[in-house]
Amino acid sequence: MSSVYILFGANSAIAKAYIEKIALDDANAHVFCISRAQIQFPNTSLLIEQIHSDYTKSSLAKLTAHLKTKNITPTQVLIFNGLLHFDQSMPEKKLEDLDENYFNVLLNTNALTPVLCLQSILPLLNHKSPCVITSLSARVGSITDNDLGGWYSYRASKAALNMLFKTAAIELARRAKQTRLVLFHPGTTDTELSKPFQKNVPAGKLFTPEFVADQLFALLQTPEQLTNIGTPAYIDWRGEHIHW
Repeated sequence: MSSVYILFGANSAIAKAYIEKIALDDANAHVFCISRAQIQFPNTSLLIEQIHSDYTKSSLAKLTAHLKTKNITPTQVLIFNGLLHFDQSMPEKKLEDLDENYFNVLLNTNALTPVLCLQSILPLLNHKSPCVITSLSARVGSITDNDLGGWYSYRASKAALNMLFKTAAIELARRAKQTRLVLFHPGTTDTELSKPFQKNVPAGKLFTPEFVADQLFALLQTPEQLTNIGTPAYIDWRGEHIHW
């Protein structure tokens, strides 16, 4: 039976690179790509279906209903949604920079949206079929690892995401016993999200989306080595665990 991949935020650079990786390593897979905008897919023979969503709960409910008609069980679910800056809004350097709108937008995009995506997939899961659900987190979401301060809203949004996934993992251990959750820190990747900050990245530490996709794909081949059922893995691109 062919693998089924569901990619949220499929228009992102890392997601597109991940699709290319699937095409190379799992060419018979069925891939569902969810995004707000139309996607230009890589030239591939993969079976790809694009589904538009604005990530509201009502829109995701329609997605759930559509996927249920396909009678599929996902092998992997990947959530690539994330935001760091928009318009003139940038990460805070000091307390005086805190802004209500920036904070709320980041919490909504980086924490609420991913867990709503997870919620929409729940009806497709069961006790018999292994599935791994991965969301992009960040090392700056670690409370233990915070030695620099700043970036209040982004740190808080990723810490909230981590808590939501940790809580969901406990519930899924009862409701879908073969499902594992992964929170993945890709490192600083050459995407629009990181562009304003790339000049400060040490040599060799700015990764291509293709490198990140390759690393993530390899790690997810053996999710049982990353984490136990009921406890999400919080790992970086090397597979090393990050302190919560």
